[in-house]
Amino acid sequence: MRVALLGPVAWRTPPHHYGPWEQVTGLLAEGLVNRGVDVTLFATLDSVTSATLDGVCPRGYADDPGLDGRVWEAMHVSHAMARSGQFDLVHNHLDWLPLAFAEHCRAPLLTTVHGFSGSGILPAYGRARSSYVSISDADRSAELDYVATVHHGVDLTGLPFTRDAGPGLAVLGRIHPDKGIHTAIEIARRAGRPLTICGIVQDERYFAEQVAPHIDGDQVVFLGSVGPRRRAGVLGSSTALLHPIAFDEPFGLSVVESMACGTPVVAYKRGSMPEIVDEGVTGHLVTTVDQAVDAVTRVAALDRANCRERARQRFGADRMVTDYLAVYDKLIRRQQP
Repeated sequence: MRVALLGPVAWRTPPHHYGPWEQVTGLLAEGLVNRGVDVTLFATLDSVTSATLDGVCPRGYADDPGLDGRVWEAMHVSHAMARSGQFDLVHNHLDWLPLAFAEHCRAPLLTTVHGFSGSGILPAYGRARSSYVSISDADRSAELDYVATVHHGVDLTGLPFTRDAGPGLAVLGRIHPDKGIHTAIEIARRAGRPLTICGIVQDERYFAEQVAPHIDGDQVVFLGSVGPRRRAGVLGSSTALLHPIAFDEPFGLSVVESMACGTPVVAYKRGSMPEIVDEGVTGHLVTTVDQAVDAVTRVAALDRANCRERARQRFGADRMVTDYLAVYDKLIRRQQP
């Protein structure tokens, strides 16, 4: 089987720090290669992979102000589509743009929908000759047909289990109102717990007005965007991860990473969270700040080893690779006479 993985080019694959789409695409590439699949990864040219690397973008445009993301993404997709006839399947992880080129794809096209940025992009999905995979049942659009739901997997070897946690709480994610960072600060304050915040600042005004004034280096610590090793350390040493989202989360990689470290989650019951969090095993689902404060008290009683084991069963990278191979086989068989 010859598979082209069309990855994003905002950051390197795998990313140094932030880059969830790049993280998933890179992990899938490694897993497929380990299963004997002939994989070509279309990504930035500084990417690190066991697959065959191809592309035109020298580095992630989010890391280099001199690169216009619109231009380099278009050239990146055009380059991959020009080679599409050499593969049995092209697997798109780059949102809507490759769908505009779908008629030029000379192999079956599969698109993983990593989340909809808005309803305005739906026409590109509805008109394209592509099959679709959702990353959660909650993130499906009624306007599209899906071949499967495949939950993301994580690299368990990079997320070591921590049996004994410290007293603090953590919140990981984009510093944006959607992620409810200000709510996490309130929950931690009312619970009497220190809070460590990790993530890229995506909304500067929100950070300046609702997050920065609370950062004191003691009760509220802000580390910015952190790489995989430090992220795992923060998660593993925490009593719980707070995820008080203000939008319908498509998946929630940080939630799964936390559970893999043995650290349960206190999350708002929105979007994919009821699919991802096993109530009373890997965390608690809540709908208000009061409930979240109470859940922080109760979460310490959860068995961290059970939390880790459930995460391993449901969200290990091997499971993700197996699920995608089943989808690939199904799509390729459709093309056979």
